[in-house]
Formats: sequence, structure tokens, C-alpha cells
Amino acid sequence: MQLKNLKTKFLGRNIIYYKEIDSTQKQIWQNIENMPNGTLVIADIQTMGKGTHGRKWYTDEENNIAFSFLIKEKCNIKRMEGLTKEIAETIVDIMKKKYGIILKIKEPNDIVINNKKIGGILTETKTIYEEVEYLVIGIGLNTSKENFTDDIKNIATSIKKEFSISINTIEFITEFCNIFEEKIIRRFDIIL
Repeated sequence: MQLKNLKTKFLGRNIIYYKEIDSTQKQIWQNIENMPNGTLVIADIQTMGKGTHGRKWYTDEENNIAFSFLIKEKCNIKRMEGLTKEIAETIVDIMKKKYGIILKIKEPNDIVINNKKIGGILTETKTIYEEVEYLVIGIGLNTSKENFTDDIKNIATSIKKEFSISINTIEFITEFCNIFEEKIIRRFDIIL
């Protein structure tokens, strides 16, 4: 898998793609030492995707967005404040500018429409004392999901269900990387 029109220096330059995997987030943590900064792990289907508070995030149909990425830049933990919200704002901005879709953020980490969850962000760090060693961010968006189980059908939805449009996964991830790398560079004071 390749991200065409990628303009980044490091984010998304190394991609690991799976047709099906248990969790993109778990895959990074298990192989973190061998992965370069900015690595993306993308999956069509996740069987055990991770949500916040130990919840599961199912990506059980293709053409939805499920990816995690690794940032290996040391910084003080205080620099992480507001990061998840900044990611959510980036997602909402892309959806508005590129597709004309208005989504809302339910802080700290949910993307919603009509009070139903359409996506989420999982931000995990490994720290030593006050210093962040690794930052792993997972993003899941129901872009095409049509079948929702009884336990979530009243609280979850998808872009296709709400707006009857299709989102190109590769285009979205490319756009996200192009925009978000700049924010990471500023936040971490990275010199490239």
C-alpha cells in the first residue's frame, strides 16, 4: 500500500498494511523497537481494535478507516496536553473541507454526528518519569459500516449511513498525514 500525494518528511513514509489484524495499535507496541518514526499500521479489518478504557473498537467491514501511527520523539509529558483534541479537530476539518461533512467532537476523543459515535482516537504513551519515549495514536472511523449490532446501533453510525457518500480511505489518511505532521513538528520542536 502506498499513499500517493504524500508530502511528509516522516509521517506515513513507512507503511505496514494488513487485510485483517487483531489491532493496529497492538501491532505497533509489539514491534516498536524496530519501527521507524512515523510508521503507519493500516488495516481493512480489525478483530480486536482498542478503544479507550479497555473497550473494543470493531472494524469488521472493509472500506472503513483503521490505522495507528508511531511518533518516536522525546518530550515532556506536558506537551501532550490537548493532543487528542487536536487530532479530532484535524479529522473534523478534513471531513468539512474535502467532503462537505459537518462532524462534531465529543471530548476528549470521540467524533460524532447526531449524538451517535462515528469514530474515535486512542492516544497512548510510554513515559520514563516525565519524558515521553513513544507516542502511539490509533484512529478509527466508521466511513462505510452498515451493520451495527443491537448493543451499539442506537449509539453508533457511519458517514455512509448519515450522508450517503463514500470516503476514500487512502485519500483521507494521506490528507491526515500531510496536515498532522506539521502539528507534530511544532508540538515537539522537531528539526528535520
